[in-house]
Amino acid sequence: MNEIVATAFWNRLDTEGHDACSLIRKAEGWRLAGCAVFDHQGKPCRLAYCVDCDTEWRTLAANVRGSVGFDELAFDVERKTMGDWLLNGVEQSAARGCVDLDLGFTPATNLIAIRRLKPHHDAEIPAPAAYYLEFSLELGLLEQTYRRTGETTLAYASPAFGYAAELTVSPSGFITDYPSLWSGRAEGR
Repeated sequence: MNEIVATAFWNRLDTEGHDACSLIRKAEGWRLAGCAVFDHQGKPCRLAYCVDCDTEWRTLAANVRGSVGFDELAFDVERKTMGDWLLNGVEQSAARGCVDLDLGFTPATNLIAIRRLKPHHDAEIPAPAAYYLEFSLELGLLEQTYRRTGETTLAYASPAFGYAAELTVSPSGFITDYPSLWSGRAEGR
């Protein structure tokens, strides 16, 4: 059983680009599958991504394939049951203990923490994530928090990037307004 249950499309606001993603229900969990196309420091980028989660929204594995300018980019990520992360088979100690994966070039992966944590009013929930350090083939630790501020809004903060904003979230969990970074729409069944 593979069923697309939601789709999203975003335009980047900080550079030229866009992203499209599908949320797929599988017998053993969930999959995000999408493609981001954008300008990175004057180089055209095309990155197709796939992230698999279990039924409780814990990241299991991911892969990214594409190009940055004339250079091919391909990597595989795996989260082991004890919280260790591997990138192309190499242990990523900075991400140890994280449950979520954040691919910084797409807003799609925020859905994972939003679905898993189900943020509620008046409670700031820490959501540290294994963060893909763009174009370095490493995973780092991204400290971030979510707090529900309304039926369709969340306060989000990522102190390492000096970023804090109120995000608009669709019923499916896809962000539709990520101030100064992404603007989009999402549909779900």
